Amino acid sequence: MAKHTFRGGVHPKEWKELSRDVPLCEVNPKGEMVFLLAQHIGKPAKAIVKKNDTVLVGQIIAQADGFVSANIACSCSGTVKAIEKRRTVSGAMSECIVVENDGEYRKTEGFGEREELSKISGEEILKRIQEAGIVGLGGAGFPTHVKLAPKDPSAIRYLIANGAECEPYLTCNDQLMRRKAQEIIEGIEVMLRLFPGAEGVVAIEKNKPEAIAAMEQAASGNDRIRVLGLPAKYPQGGERSLIQVIAGVDYPVTMLPADIGCIVENVGTIYAIQRAVLYREPLYSHVMTVTGDAVKNPGNFIVRDGTSFASLLEMAGGLREGVKLKKALAGGPMMGVALSTLQVPVQKNNNALTILSFDENEKAQQQMTACLRCGRCTTVCPMGLMPQMMAAAAQSKDWERYEKKLYGLECISCGSCTFICPAKRPLTQVFKQAKAEIMALKRAKAGGAK
Repeated sequence: MAKHTFRGGVHPKEWKELSRDVPLCEVNPKGEMVFLLAQHIGKPAKAIVKKNDTVLVGQIIAQADGFVSANIACSCSGTVKAIEKRRTVSGAMSECIVVENDGEYRKTEGFGEREELSKISGEEILKRIQEAGIVGLGGAGFPTHVKLAPKDPSAIRYLIANGAECEPYLTCNDQLMRRKAQEIIEGIEVMLRLFPGAEGVVAIEKNKPEAIAAMEQAASGNDRIRVLGLPAKYPQGGERSLIQVIAGVDYPVTMLPADIGCIVENVGTIYAIQRAVLYREPLYSHVMTVTGDAVKNPGNFIVRDGTSFASLLEMAGGLREGVKLKKALAGGPMMGVALSTLQVPVQKNNNALTILSFDENEKAQQQMTACLRCGRCTTVCPMGLMPQMMAAAAQSKDWERYEKKLYGLECISCGSCTFICPAKRPLTQVFKQAKAEIMALKRAKAGGAK
């Protein structure tokens, strides 16, 4: 039975007023573009171009290297400058294709002319999604053609369009739903062709009334799609949170949403599916928000993959006069990644650049005390975990207890526990590090067993 809301959650200040009413703007950057080969979950793509090759917008420049992998399409026209390691959002050096952008944005042939959905088979739908290099644009970056090919398509009950956009500051999906509602509904109709027994549910937080109205109007007359307004609570947009609310089901990390009859896709991903299937358009751009108290003109943009974060800030007018950049985040303040430099490329699954004149983490470090054992972290955890005990196990490196007894790997790194903690303890950071260490040990053990 569906629930009114999901378990736990918090109510951080939204900050959406900075950019919520700023329409999407497409900007064509200048200078070199950098295309990371590993911008999705799974095996990195393999470059199929070489230095000095001429490339066009929409041209596949790197091919998926395996089933769980994704093609990379060029977002500009120009000349391949190099294939080399460059710094990325994570701070690591990774293999990239560097293209000298000629500023002309000439497109390759083969996409742009609309086809009728009724003439496209389910097998062809999946093929076009795969060829387009579409991955989850809500943050995870999981190859979409894999998610849309479960073992038993007839068992899928709910196809959930995630328009919650619960992360503070972010408003690009709000604008996408307001401006491209009909296209998103068409994207849902494309996916429903794959799942004959499924209902399409567009989930949107109620703090986006214009988006709800636009999607309701676009969905009117379609008896397989409904729009559901949800209470504004973080992390409403989490996959498990949405499934709790819509399907009324909890499931362990060992299961996939498809195993309990659900598939969740971000509305940006669904828009990309519509473009790929009906127009044969590869994924080479997506929506992003550039925002924060330090930004001169916060707004929402259609951003070409491979653009630098430094160029994104320029799109929004740069820094406000007299304001210094204290912290830059790829994403929002709850789940975003702190950037050490803005000279890194945008990846498919990046959804925002947040520029702040203050650093809450720095402030928290100064105020941090020992755990008060108040239990608030347990109360707000949407996964029903016990962060206090997880932190103790992680600090003592008791990985067996952390994983097997406390189910620490089910943490979704939403940051709710850190947000609510009166002792200002960096719980989410501890859990991310714990997961990284556990997974490294598993890889080492698997390698030694060969």
